[in-house]
Amino acid sequence: MDPLSDVLSLLKPHAYVSSGFEAGGDWAVQFGNQGALIKCYAVVSGGGWLAVDGVDEPVRLEAGECFVLPSGRAFRMGSDLSLPATQAGQIFPPARRGGAVRLNGGGAFALVGSRFGVGGHHADMLLGLLPPIVHITGQAGQAALRWSVEQMMKELRERQAGNALVLQHLAHFMLVQALRVHLESGSGVGWLAALADRQLGAAIRAVHAEPAHGWTLQLLAEQAGMSRSTFALRFREAVGEPPMQYVARWRMLLACDRLENGGEPVGTVALAVGYESESAFSAAFKRMMGCSPRHYGRTSPAAARAAQ
Repeated sequence: MDPLSDVLSLLKPHAYVSSGFEAGGDWAVQFGNQGALIKCYAVVSGGGWLAVDGVDEPVRLEAGECFVLPSGRAFRMGSDLSLPATQAGQIFPPARRGGAVRLNGGGAFALVGSRFGVGGHHADMLLGLLPPIVHITGQAGQAALRWSVEQMMKELRERQAGNALVLQHLAHFMLVQALRVHLESGSGVGWLAALADRQLGAAIRAVHAEPAHGWTLQLLAEQAGMSRSTFALRFREAVGEPPMQYVARWRMLLACDRLENGGEPVGTVALAVGYESESAFSAAFKRMMGCSPRHYGRTSPAAARAAQ
């Protein structure tokens, strides 16, 4: 798989709420910390503002645009962000599936989309690879997004047989398409921006293609076509950590997934992620993950389910 597919596969997103939201008049809604959630929405009509905690400037949203909030941070939406805000919990039932929530009767602003629960055991590390806001404004890729939004609106409106499954597939398509468009735009900073960079992206793709390879800073720099010092500096500026730390972290995330879901011996997992001995792998795992591989395997959610 490609690196974006790798990350989303480990996150194991599942769309547990697909719905619409409409607002009328002057309005503002405050959403608290979202935890391990990814939100992906498209603006159907009207316009408004979006402010995310930790992001300096609010984002203007217009009809036809799409946005993804992968970080789980608190955020506020509204026609005017200075207005007193309605708390989201007052108008959004916690487990509502389908339909549309209306504020002030609706009519001025509408969006549709999904929020994804994340099943990966170390979702915080994986979500940290994604930017706090992915805002899709250009025309590139809009046709596919428009199609998925139109189909989602139809499913929400008509509630036909198989509705829940269709909505889940549409929601996954919207999420991947939005991240793909953002990746192709080459905008922003962070892991997605580094992946879009021709040189840095070549190194990241090489790591994901062969995580067990004996990567060194020199070998990764050669993949990127740079000197070691230039590559190390640019990678750290873009991704937020040194290249070899990224390699180690990715290997551990793959190891966590195998320990949690594969039922493999620790020695087998060690070899699969690039360690020549079980002891070296165990020491690195404990240093990064805070417990031994065996303890992790015994206490993982999958192990708990198997014991029931």
